[in-house]
Amino acid sequence: MLPIIKITDLDKFFGRLQVLKKISLEIYPKEVVCIIGRSGAGKSTLLRCINYLEEPSYGDIEVDDCCISAGIKGKERRELIHEIRLRTGMVFQEFNLFPHMSVLENVMEGPVTVKKMDKAKAVKIAEMNLERVGMLIKKNEYPNRISGGQKQRVAIARALAMEPKVMLFDEPTSALDPELIGEVLNVMKSLAREGTTMLVVTHEMEFACDVANRVIVIHDGELVEQGAPAELFNHPQNEHTQALLERYRSGKSPQAEA
Repeated sequence: MLPIIKITDLDKFFGRLQVLKKISLEIYPKEVVCIIGRSGAGKSTLLRCINYLEEPSYGDIEVDDCCISAGIKGKERRELIHEIRLRTGMVFQEFNLFPHMSVLENVMEGPVTVKKMDKAKAVKIAEMNLERVGMLIKKNEYPNRISGGQKQRVAIARALAMEPKVMLFDEPTSALDPELIGEVLNVMKSLAREGTTMLVVTHEMEFACDVANRVIVIHDGELVEQGAPAELFNHPQNEHTQALLERYRSGKSPQAEA
């Protein structure tokens, strides 16, 4: 089986600060991969480089046979970035819903404006995906009238409506109150059961253990360890992974700085 995402020797600098260092990684269709690590390790930057919300400094990124090498310029680059973004759905920490649009209109917006889809068809796709995340009943509400967990579920439906090949989740529960986290994780578990390819930056270790096919540990911009959840959590080989898991087991935030 060929990988649906292939990252080769990815570096990312912000000025003189190098936040990603020679990251090479392959993600396969229907795989759920969780990325863990402390705050500032480079996890979110890695995710944002995949769909070019951040410009990679060096290296190659390939998504579903669409490959961009860092440094490519001009019309070809713009077209390739557009193609990669069509193939990747992104769910952020914050929900980023349009406050002046209803739930249904938020989910329709991408297919109508980006894909130039007929509105009647976009409505059907939006309603189908709202049903998938348990939010169809709220389709006529506005974002200020629904909870944080409901907003995030709408954001997931919005990403799904673009029919991406891969879903990217950037700490999707970090902005939620504890009692609302479960409803978002349940939606993500459902997507995993459906065979959705997912790359998830998370500090929800139980979710990673229960759902992921593979867990990746990022430390100081480097991929230091990866493996099946049971093996990695029970028998970590890298000292940074061991320290991260010890903090989690002691009840401290696994993302907190030492």
